[in-house]
Amino acid sequence: MRLLSLGTKFAVAFAAVTATVTVLVGILSYSAAARLLRVDQQMVFDEVVQDLRGEVRANRMSPVDFSSAAPGHDLVRPARTDVQVLGPDGRIVDPGDPGLPVVDADRAVAGAATAGRVVEHADVDVGDDVYRVATVALGDGRGAVQIAQEFSDTEDLLRTLQRRTLVLMAAVVTAAGLFGWWLARRITRRLVVLTAAAEDVARTRRLGIQVPVTGHDEVGRLGRAFDRMLGRLAQSEDDQRRLVQDAGHELRTPLTSLRTNISLLRRIDELPPDTREDLVADLTQEARELTDLVNELVELAAGQSDTEPPCRVDLAGIAEGVAELARRRGGREITVRASGDTTTDGRPGMLTRAVSNLVENAVKFDRNGTAPIDITVAGPARPGTIRVEVRDRGPGIAAGDLVRVFDRFFRAADARSLPGSGLG
Repeated sequence: MRLLSLGTKFAVAFAAVTATVTVLVGILSYSAAARLLRVDQQMVFDEVVQDLRGEVRANRMSPVDFSSAAPGHDLVRPARTDVQVLGPDGRIVDPGDPGLPVVDADRAVAGAATAGRVVEHADVDVGDDVYRVATVALGDGRGAVQIAQEFSDTEDLLRTLQRRTLVLMAAVVTAAGLFGWWLARRITRRLVVLTAAAEDVARTRRLGIQVPVTGHDEVGRLGRAFDRMLGRLAQSEDDQRRLVQDAGHELRTPLTSLRTNISLLRRIDELPPDTREDLVADLTQEARELTDLVNELVELAAGQSDTEPPCRVDLAGIAEGVAELARRRGGREITVRASGDTTTDGRPGMLTRAVSNLVENAVKFDRNGTAPIDITVAGPARPGTIRVEVRDRGPGIAAGDLVRVFDRFFRAADARSLPGSGLG
């Protein structure tokens, strides 16, 4: 089963929340309106009944006084109110419009001696309508007056209000769903573009694609981060490819020399003793250079993912350790001079390798020299900087080679006959 897209989920969630809120508001609004309307109608009916009771208690009145033809009694005939007059025996003297049913309780009230006695009936069916009926005694057995308020029209009004509320809720929910869908598409449009770019990278393995980035919100930040990530990956891929190509090129030279010398080994018995010794020496030297080159390549690859944590280190102490090791290896005099505060935050292993490379080059390129090699470690000339200098007596670097001195595997023409790979 296909999963719903983020835009669809957002639209559905937006519509669901809106529907929930709309339904709750609609139900509460309808309930409040219905309650207020019913209470208002009941209060109006109760007031009419109380007015009628007060009038018949204050005045000795007869059924004739409440005849529909008698003037001055509009008080008991408000809107949507029906009045019917009963005689002493409970017979209808002046029928209402429509006529109201008369039961034994109404007849008993018509013959009651106490004026203002009331009997009420709820939900009385009169034709197709429903009424609320109250029968008020005139006293001394003179009859009674029936007052009825139509109840069904109020319920019809509430049903109409209910239908309109439902229609309005459906319209609001539909509009919310459409708006949520439009808003979701607008919000997720850039995410769809980023997804398409990621899928294109996964399909074609091309890291150099241009990722469209717009906006300054979270999606815009994601797009810029994704674009920078692809740029870094592309650069890393280029570096890896270039490293493999350069390493392959550099490995060909010692391997070719090894193959040549190995082919001579088949005729070693035919060679003079001096030539044999030179051949073995060459093989030993080439094997050593090849081993050094492989070791440097391994260290270079490992250094790309170096996780050595930085800590507080003393560069003067590192320089002393490198100098001591170089003295034991080559017997060359090496001096270390330190001044100022030479402590800083750094990675000890990488700093040791950096200083060691400089010292080894100083020894290698001045093999026949006798003057000492000087290492100077100077404290901060300005805040946050420590200067390390290695002064040798070598031939130096030509001006044209300075721009390439940090390229991998690069060695000046004068240095190609010396051991090394150019990775230092």
